[in-house]
Amino acid sequence: MRSVKWGLLALVLAVVGALIHYTLPQRDVVRIVNTEIRRMDISGPSAIFWSSPDSGTVAAANRDIRFLEAVRPNGDPAVYRNEDTGWGWPFFFKFDSADLQAQAADYVSTRDAPLWVSVRHYGWRSRLLSTFPNALAVERVDGPDALGFPWRNTVFLIVLALVIAMIWRLSRGLWRHRIAPFFGRFRR
Repeated sequence: MRSVKWGLLALVLAVVGALIHYTLPQRDVVRIVNTEIRRMDISGPSAIFWSSPDSGTVAAANRDIRFLEAVRPNGDPAVYRNEDTGWGWPFFFKFDSADLQAQAADYVSTRDAPLWVSVRHYGWRSRLLSTFPNALAVERVDGPDALGFPWRNTVFLIVLALVIAMIWRLSRGLWRHRIAPFFGRFRR
């Protein structure tokens, strides 16, 4: 019974960890090589990884998606989608995908004259499910090794740990001082 409890706890922690990793923004230093708009079929098991369509439009399984195509310093490709998150999950309140597309198009460069940018994004790239991380911001950086410290993520994780510790402590005190004595009266 004890192993089942620890197994369920490990499963819950894995799901919460995966959700946090998917949602927290990450930064990649890349060289943008192309920006385009593609007609995509958003259906099936990968539909949960895409943003909902703009408010006021009919939820279509087939719609136009903006993409940023890039190359990492080691030569590996990186493809990002550029969708508004709007008021939905995750709560980045991104409404400027057209502006970001224009900014990224301005940063397009070649291998001979590279222009390195930092792409802030959330999400995962899955070739199997055909999902792409969603670009949130594009900023020019000095070189391919310019990557800053993730202060926002660090502060968020520290605050999350403090909230969880506080809830844990309050629930233990509630159990010890209110719930356990209440059930103890019925045992006699």
